[in-house]
Amino acid sequence: MGTQFSVKLTTDSVDTAALSEALETSLAEINDMMSTYQPDSEISRFNNSNTTEWQAVSQEFCWSVDEALALSAFTNGSFDITVGPLVNLWGFGPDGIVLEPPADEDIAATKDAVGYRHLQANCDTPAIRKAVASIALDMSAFGKGYAVDRIAEELEQRGFENYLVEVGGELRFRGKNVKGENWAIGIEVPKADQRTPYAIIRLTDTAMATSGDYRNFFEADGKLYSHTIDTRTGRPVTHTLASVTVVDDEGARADALATALLVMGPVEGLAFATAQDVAALFLLRTPSGIDERSTPAFEQIRQQQ
Repeated sequence: MGTQFSVKLTTDSVDTAALSEALETSLAEINDMMSTYQPDSEISRFNNSNTTEWQAVSQEFCWSVDEALALSAFTNGSFDITVGPLVNLWGFGPDGIVLEPPADEDIAATKDAVGYRHLQANCDTPAIRKAVASIALDMSAFGKGYAVDRIAEELEQRGFENYLVEVGGELRFRGKNVKGENWAIGIEVPKADQRTPYAIIRLTDTAMATSGDYRNFFEADGKLYSHTIDTRTGRPVTHTLASVTVVDDEGARADALATALLVMGPVEGLAFATAQDVAALFLLRTPSGIDERSTPAFEQIRQQQ
C-alpha cells in the first residue's frame, strides 16, 4: 500500500516481534490481492486481462470486490472501484506521473472504460467479470480501511480487547487506552505544508477514515490537480471541500464513504451523508481559512466527549 502501519495495545504483556511478524504477513496478503503496483497481484492480473469471461479469484478478494461494488452502488458511483483507467491517465497510478493534464479527448475516451455497473462478482464460485474488457480496478480508496478491519479482527482472535490500529491514516479502535479512556484521535488541518490537528475526538469500538485533496496532487500552470477523481467528469475534484472524515463501524466502509463524500462536494456530500445517517465532518477552504460542516450523526459523537 506504499504506506506505514501502527498498532497500539493496552496490555500487560505481548510478544511484540511475533505479533508484528503476523500482522505484516496479513498486510502482505492484502497487498497481494489489491496492489496495482504489484504486477502479480490478483487485481493486477485481472486488470491486465483482456477478456469479458468470468475469472477465478480467491474467496477473500471476491468478497472485497463485492463489498466495494455495493458501496459503489450505494454512493451512485461517487466511490467507484473501476476508476483505475482515470487514475492512471491523471498520473496517480502504477503507469507513472504526468506533468500536465491529459487532453479532453483522452479523458472522454478513458471514461468509456469506467463504470462499476460494468463489473460483476459471483462469490459462490468465486469469480469476477468485466462487461468491458478495458476496465481496471483501483481499490486504493477501500484497501487501507479493509486492512485496519482485518488487523483488528486478527487482534481480537488473539484475545486483545484494547487496541488502536492505523494503516496510512485510516483507523480502528476498541476498548480503552492506557489511561482507561477512549482513544484520542486528531483530525488534521487540511493543508499540505503542516500536520497539525484541527480537532480531537475520543472514540472506541468504531473506525475512522479521512479523505483529502491536500497530500497527493500535482501542479501545472499554477493549478493544483488532486488525486481524487470524479468518474462523472473524468477529472479531479475542483470544489472547495478539502477533506472529509467519516466515523463508521467498519474501516473499509468509512474509507470508501470518505472518498465518495469528497467527490460529491460540500453541498451534495453533506446532503447525502445527512440523509444516510453517516457520521461525517467536512472541512472547506474559504477566503478566511478553514470552515466546517458536519452531519447530525457526527455531532452526536462530539456531544459524547
